Amino acid sequence: MPTRPLPDNPSLEHLRNQARSLQRRAQAGEGEALAEFEEFDPRRDVSGGCSLSDAQFVVARSYGFPSWQRLRAHLDVVAEYSYWPRPVDADEADLPDGQDLAALADRFLDLACLNYTRDTPHRPARARDLLRAHPEVARFSLHTMAAAGDAAGLREALGRDRSQVDQGGGPYGWPPIMYLTYARLDVGSPVEAAEALLTAGADPNAGRLWQGMTSAFTALTGAFGGGEQGQPPHPQATALARLLLGAGADPNDNQALYNRQFTPANDHLDVLFEFGLGRDHDSPWRRRLSHTYPSTTAMVEEQLRWAADHGMTARVRLLLDHGVAPDGRGYHPNYRDLTALQLATLAGEREIARMLVDAGADRGRVDAVQEFVGACVAGDRAEVERLTAVNPALPARVREQFPDAGVLVARTGRVEAMRLLLEQGFDVNAGARGDVLGPPLRRTALHEAALAGNLPLARFLVEQGADPSLRDASFDATPLGWAEHSGEAETAAYLRGRS
Repeated sequence: MPTRPLPDNPSLEHLRNQARSLQRRAQAGEGEALAEFEEFDPRRDVSGGCSLSDAQFVVARSYGFPSWQRLRAHLDVVAEYSYWPRPVDADEADLPDGQDLAALADRFLDLACLNYTRDTPHRPARARDLLRAHPEVARFSLHTMAAAGDAAGLREALGRDRSQVDQGGGPYGWPPIMYLTYARLDVGSPVEAAEALLTAGADPNAGRLWQGMTSAFTALTGAFGGGEQGQPPHPQATALARLLLGAGADPNDNQALYNRQFTPANDHLDVLFEFGLGRDHDSPWRRRLSHTYPSTTAMVEEQLRWAADHGMTARVRLLLDHGVAPDGRGYHPNYRDLTALQLATLAGEREIARMLVDAGADRGRVDAVQEFVGACVAGDRAEVERLTAVNPALPARVREQFPDAGVLVARTGRVEAMRLLLEQGFDVNAGARGDVLGPPLRRTALHEAALAGNLPLARFLVEQGADPSLRDASFDATPLGWAEHSGEAETAAYLRGRS
C-alpha cells in the first residue's frame, strides 16, 4: 500500500478522526484496517486490540512521516507560514478615510500586489491612483516602501534599524521583500530597493504557503509571475531573480516552475539553470516541508513531462540539454507514471517524441494504444489505418482505455483530427477523466473548443451530436459558460443559440 499525499491545508482534527476510525476498524478486525497496520507497522500485533497512539502512528506513516509527532510538527509549519488573501475587488466601494493611514497602506498593498486569489489587471492602476492621491502611504512602512520601489526610503529606514527587515506585515503578513517582488506597479526603483533589503539581511528565500499548499510562493516566485490566470511577471523580473539567486535563493523553486509552465517562454529557466536548477541546494523550504516538497530531480522531470504533453518543443530541448532524464517520472499524480515520451506520443507531438528517443527515452514503454491515440490527435489517417490493419481489435481497445480521447484531440483545435477520431467510434460527449489529459477538470471536447474560442471546431462537434447542455464536474458549467469565462464572444453567441 503506497503512502498517500497529505491534503493541502491539512486539519489536525481530521487526522485525529482518521486515527480514531482506524483504531475502531482494526479492533473490529476489518481487513483493510489490519492491512494498513501490516503495511506501516508490521511489528505490532493488533489482533488483541490497539491504542489510539498506535493508530496515529500508522496514519502518520501512511502519509510518509516517521511518527505522529513529526506529522504534528509539519502541521505547525503549515499553519505558521500559510496566508489566506481576501479576494479584493478593485471596483469595491470607497477607499478608507484619508486620515486612516494604516488602512490606506493595507489597501495600497492589496491592490499593488499579485495575491493569486483574484488578480484582475486593473488593480495595479488603482494602487497607483491611491499613491498619487495619498503619497504619504509610500513611506508608511518597510512593506509599502518595498512595494513602491522606494530604495532611498528603505536605505534610510534600514540604516536606523535593520531588525524589521524580515518582519511580516501588511494585509498578507508578508516580509517586505515579498511585497516588492509581487508588486506590479512599474514605479520607483525596485532592483535598488531589493538590493537595500538584501544588504540589510532580508531572507532571499522568504515565502509563504498559499492557503496551506505545501509549495511555497517565494519572493522568487513573485518576481517570475505566471500562473493559471496568466499573471504577469514583474517588470524587472530577470534582474530581481538574479539578485535573489545571487543572494542565496534556491533555484529549485517548485511554485515558480509551476506558475511559468503554462506559456512557452523559457527566460525563467535560462536564469534558474544558470544558478543551479536541478542540482541540490540547501533549501529552508525543503527542511521545513521535508518529503511533501518535491525533490529537485522530480521538479525538472515534471517540467519535461508537461512540456512534452503540451508541444513545447524548445522547452523540451532546453531541459534535455541540461541533463533532465528523458524517462523521469516527475511527481504530479495527474500524469501517473507516464513518461515524457508516452505523453508526447499521446499528444501527437512527433518531433518531441523523436527528440526524447534520441536522448535515450525507452521506446518500449509506448504501446499500440498510445500510438493510435497519438495518430488520431495528429490527424494521421494513414497511420491509423496501418495500426488498425496490424490489429483490427485496436480501436475497440483504445475506446475502452481512452474513451475521452476527444478532449486531447480538441486541444489541437483541428477539425480533421476530430473527424478522424469520431470515425473510429468515439463518443463525442465523453468527458476528460482529469489524469493524463491535463489539469483535473472533467470536461468534454466541446468545453475545450469553447474555452479556446474555436468556433469551427465547436460547430463541427455540435453537428456531430455534442450536447451543449452538459456540465463539467469542477465548475458545473456548460460549454457556453466556458466560452463566456474566457471572453470568446463569437463562440459564446453560437452556443447560446444552441442552448
